Amino acid sequence: MTKTAIFGGTFNPPHLGHLNCIKSVYNQVNPDRIIIMPDRIPPHKQALDLASGSDRLNMCKMAFENEKFNVQVSDWELNQSGKSYSVLMLKHFRELYKDDKLSLVMGSDMLLSFEQWYRWKEILTLAELVCVSRNSLDNKRLEASAERLRSMSGEVTIVEAKPIEISSTQLRQWVKEKNFEKLYSALNKSVAEYILKNRLYSM
Repeated sequence: MTKTAIFGGTFNPPHLGHLNCIKSVYNQVNPDRIIIMPDRIPPHKQALDLASGSDRLNMCKMAFENEKFNVQVSDWELNQSGKSYSVLMLKHFRELYKDDKLSLVMGSDMLLSFEQWYRWKEILTLAELVCVSRNSLDNKRLEASAERLRSMSGEVTIVEAKPIEISSTQLRQWVKEKNFEKLYSALNKSVAEYILKNRLYSM
């Protein structure tokens, strides 16, 4: 059976922390392909200083598509209307890849709040949840959440990733401050150059 993992997010911008998560999922879950899905309008958080969908799509392609494993960047969410709900995206990919095992990749905070998601019980019928833990101190709480969801017939896998302390918010601030040394240390070089060339996040 083909295994397809889907990793959604604002990717505003995509950085080395995102890449670290993807590599951890690949090494520990071993999917046949990983689909990167930039959100149009994220339902779980405010999107401040949000670059355009086309800019974030281009940056994701630069950040992820040159990896040695099979990474694909999808514009499906960006072409939808309204908020980006995971259940609708998963229904689309279930139709597209009828025989695949689907996995939805998320961070620790998303797993802990999963039961507040839109149509979360339906998500459990569509995909395995793959939670990337970047802090071993979170594992006890994550495992408790995972066990509760497993008791509802959900499939949950916790993946451990090496902590990389980078946030997109901090990166956008470094652009405003013209702190280019730190910016280049946290981004794929092509992504950093794209941000500066197109004056993203600079106002």
